[in-house]
Amino acid sequence: MRWGYALPIIVALATPGAWAAAPVSAVDAYVQAHQKEIVGQLDSMVRIESVAANPDGLTRQAAKLEGELRRRGFAARQIVEGGPPLVFGELKARGARRTVIFYAHYDGQPVTPSQWASPPFDPVMRSGPLSARPSDIDWRATKALDPEWRLFGRATSDDKAGIVAFLAAFDALKASGQRPKVNIKVVWEGEEEAGSPHLRALLNANKALFAGDVWMIGDGPAHQSRRRTLYFGARGMMGLEATVYGPLSPLHDGHYGNWVRNPAAMAAELIASLRAPDGNIMIPGYSDDVRPLAAPERAAIAALPPIEDGLKRQFGIGGSEGSEGLTMSTMRPSINIRGLSAGKVGDSATNSIPADAQISIDFRLVPDETPEHIRAKVERYLTEQGWTIVSAAPDMAARLAHPRIVRLDWEGGYPALRADMAIPVARAAAKAMGKDVALLPMMGGSVPIYLFEDVLHTPVIGLPLANHDNSQHAANENLRLGNLWDGIASYAAMMTRLDW
Repeated sequence: MRWGYALPIIVALATPGAWAAAPVSAVDAYVQAHQKEIVGQLDSMVRIESVAANPDGLTRQAAKLEGELRRRGFAARQIVEGGPPLVFGELKARGARRTVIFYAHYDGQPVTPSQWASPPFDPVMRSGPLSARPSDIDWRATKALDPEWRLFGRATSDDKAGIVAFLAAFDALKASGQRPKVNIKVVWEGEEEAGSPHLRALLNANKALFAGDVWMIGDGPAHQSRRRTLYFGARGMMGLEATVYGPLSPLHDGHYGNWVRNPAAMAAELIASLRAPDGNIMIPGYSDDVRPLAAPERAAIAALPPIEDGLKRQFGIGGSEGSEGLTMSTMRPSINIRGLSAGKVGDSATNSIPADAQISIDFRLVPDETPEHIRAKVERYLTEQGWTIVSAAPDMAARLAHPRIVRLDWEGGYPALRADMAIPVARAAAKAMGKDVALLPMMGGSVPIYLFEDVLHTPVIGLPLANHDNSQHAANENLRLGNLWDGIASYAAMMTRLDW
């Protein structure tokens, strides 16, 4: 089931002053009084190594989360379908007409500890981003917590912050005598960072359990303007590891250069043939399936505050690949070179032709592209460019018969989702957030939220809270405390003000 396109009303609702801010003063007061307790809960969660390489850590994290829900009165349990446990909780609200399902994931990306400024599972509070040369802070001994401080550790922002924000919002409402006005279901997944390979089976096997009126996805960064944010879709993705082959072993480049093909140079040529300097994809017909943005979606993007100049200073870059602005650039498909390796550099460099070169690529998909179509188009294009594609290391016969050989090892992927921003629940969510909310037709990053529409035919809305410069998926991941406080307010608003 596809939802239609947005109506202009959703953009008008995003205009500052369109309505009064949500009455969340009681929630703010609770957060102010319990900041250390809330940060302590996130700190304790980050200390659990819930990554794919540590199944025991995933199991311990799931058990802890189930306990957190039970202590708050939820009917909670774990569901297992061949992977880490999925934590499910349910709480019915008296007189509620609607059911909201809050999704997040408790697993984090793999880590290389040597790349971190501090151990990734030993959280450290710092006065700001590493680029500002921050000082370490003993936050437990301070009188108050500065919203600009950041907690560093794996999964602080992706995605344990969303779980802590939900729990803190629920606690704040209870402490202030407010009750949720919607039935609540909670789904916390343990293998999102591995591509959610078992999620479809879980959804299919438990359709009645996961039935609801809307899924709220607590994942991803807020808009770079620091406005509280809603998004209505996410790009899809797939990965590719490519190996370009040269001689059987490295050869002296003085004796054999200009005669033996250099796989490093061939890899660079392959990359240059895929994408232009402005990021546009050069494969003929690659974007034929792309669904164009509707006028209201373009208007929503145009209503966002400009942030490009500030980001250039923050990231230390002199220019961007395109000229259409950051958000608009994330609405189109992309090919990203996430890694390139050949030979040696620096003090380890040798005057030789390397034996091979590796290219690591990720593809970001937009509606209505599919991973299957992307793979077919890439392989057809490379073949037309004179490459011989193999799926394993070539033998001698293949090496002698073909001068340009590339091995392609495709990773599984999933499609994008961009939903209707004007259905009643979407408009109600924007209204519940209050003024100055940033509305994004689609998040630039990827989350397999298409499954909720594909399997359950349920609307999906993103409720992100992390800071945009959180080093997500990289070393020194961090969460700005001000974003956590804003996220708690957003969750509280969804529980008490979402009405349609």
